[in-house]
Amino acid sequence: MTTRLIDRLSIRRRPAGLPLMRQWWGKLLFMHWPVPAASLRPLVAPHLSIDMYEGQAWVGIVPFTMWGVRPYFGPPVPGLSSFHELNVRTYVHHDGVPGVWFLSMDINSPLARWGGRQFFYLPYYDAEMSLRQQGQKIVYSSRRTEPETPPAVFDAAWTFGEPLPAAEPDSLDFFLTERYCLYSSYKEQLYRCRVFHQPWPLRRAEVSAHNSTLLETLGLPAPNGDPLLHYAEALKIDIWPLRRVAKVARASAFEAANASESLG
Repeated sequence: MTTRLIDRLSIRRRPAGLPLMRQWWGKLLFMHWPVPAASLRPLVAPHLSIDMYEGQAWVGIVPFTMWGVRPYFGPPVPGLSSFHELNVRTYVHHDGVPGVWFLSMDINSPLARWGGRQFFYLPYYDAEMSLRQQGQKIVYSSRRTEPETPPAVFDAAWTFGEPLPAAEPDSLDFFLTERYCLYSSYKEQLYRCRVFHQPWPLRRAEVSAHNSTLLETLGLPAPNGDPLLHYAEALKIDIWPLRRVAKVARASAFEAANASESLG
């Protein structure tokens, strides 16, 4: 069996057609740790292969805030256009197209949580969240509040610093941050959602405090060592409608996914 090469560059082009939504993401911290691919496999749709950098799988925790959330051809709705989000993610590919697989997504907007679940099949949870900034220091907190869901907390404080050089396509920075689609799954059906944005304007960051149960709630091992950090102040994001990718029988999907992973 041959493994299709992963094309990490053409996915960066703006998709054809009109976006569904436009929004701004900012005050964003990428926190990444290496993890065994085997620990991620039960949490990822069997249609997908786990994407790895030089044989290593990664998991990320990403706290940020959104604003200017609106339909592409409509104005923001007051009270419904800005909120915080905290996601746990890993990286996958399907037919050579790399993307993000979300393991959990906490948000402080019940309407956005409903829409994300209903129309994008994403694992959103209600949470009480806050973000405070003083100078270059940001303090972020989240407490999951939705009944009958796994409890999860996150607290972190970080300081951002000078800009980093643009991430090169073969670098780990690029692998972890320059992602231009997400995948989701519903009833054995795989979906892909394209996004478009300029390259992330990454900056250095330093975490001064961090407490989280997000990974443990998912059954993943507690982080070992300090995270790899990247910060971004603001970026405009255009989002396209969800599209069906494939429908694959569970047994054959596991076989294909595991085969490609074993080849790196």
